Amino acid sequence: MAHSITTHTTTANGIDFTYLSCGTGPLALCLHGFPDSPHSWRHLMLALADAGFRAVAPFTRGYAPTSIAPDGMYQTGALSADANALHEALGGDSSAVLIGHDWGAPSVYGAAASEPQRWKRVVGMSVPPGPAMGAAFVGNLEQAKKSWYMFYFQHPLSDLVVPANDLAFIDMLWRDWSPDLEGSSDAENCKECLREPEHLQAALGYYRCTLGSGPRDARYDEIQNAGSGELPMPTLYIHGANDGCIGRDVAESVRVLSPWAQVEIVEGAGHFLQLEKPAEVNALIIDFLTAS
Repeated sequence: MAHSITTHTTTANGIDFTYLSCGTGPLALCLHGFPDSPHSWRHLMLALADAGFRAVAPFTRGYAPTSIAPDGMYQTGALSADANALHEALGGDSSAVLIGHDWGAPSVYGAAASEPQRWKRVVGMSVPPGPAMGAAFVGNLEQAKKSWYMFYFQHPLSDLVVPANDLAFIDMLWRDWSPDLEGSSDAENCKECLREPEHLQAALGYYRCTLGSGPRDARYDEIQNAGSGELPMPTLYIHGANDGCIGRDVAESVRVLSPWAQVEIVEGAGHFLQLEKPAEVNALIIDFLTAS
C-alpha cells in the first residue's frame, strides 16, 4: 500500500500544533531538533507507516506554523510535556512509541520518564540518554569546542548574527554537522520555520532556558530531571560516526554510563543521519520497535 504524508493541526498543552502524519496504527511520535523541521522525518515516516504505525511529526513549540508558547517556556521539560499532551490529543495508547532527534531526543526521554504508561519504546538520535552529555561538557574539551554555538546563543550578539543573510548561520551548521550531506533543502525547511523574529527567538529560547537565564517553570524542571535518568522501557540510541555536533566518543560513553540503552553507531553518517543513511537508520528503528 502506498502511503502519503499529510498535514494537520491540533491543540495540546496550550500550543496550536501543525503536524505531518502518515499511516494508521499505534502512534509513533517523531520530534525534530535544531536547526531542523519535521520534514527531515519523511523517509522514516513512510517506513513506519509500512510497518503498521501512525507516524506523526509535529513542528515543535515555536517552530512555525506551530504557535509560539503563550507562557514563554522553551525548556526541555516543556517539550516533553508537549509530547505527552500530543499523545492524549492524538488518541495514543500504551502501544505508542517515541522517536526524537537532537532537541527531540531529550524531549522524548523526559516524556517517557514522566509518563511511562503512555510509551512502549523510545528511540533517541544524536543527543545521548542519561549522563553522557553532562559528563562530556565537564571533561571533554573537544566536545566543548563542538558545542560553542550553545554558549554563543546566550549572548545578545546572536540575535543579530543568526538571522543575518537569510539565516546563513543555519546553513553553516548543516554543513559543519553533516559535511557529506547536501542538506540545503532541509536547511531551507528549517529557515521557513524561523524567519519571523518571534519564532527565531523561540528556537534560541530552547538554549537560553537550558544554559542561560531564560524563563523556567518548576513543573517542567521536574520532568526534565526525570528524563536524565534510566528509562523504564526499552531504549535505542543511534548516532552518526561523523557527527560534527556531538562526538562519537560521547555516544560510545553511553555504553558505560547508561548500559540500559542499546547503542548503534551508523558509519558514514553525520548529525542528520536519518537523511544521510535512511535505509540503515529506518531498519534499525523498525527492527527495534517491532521486536517482541
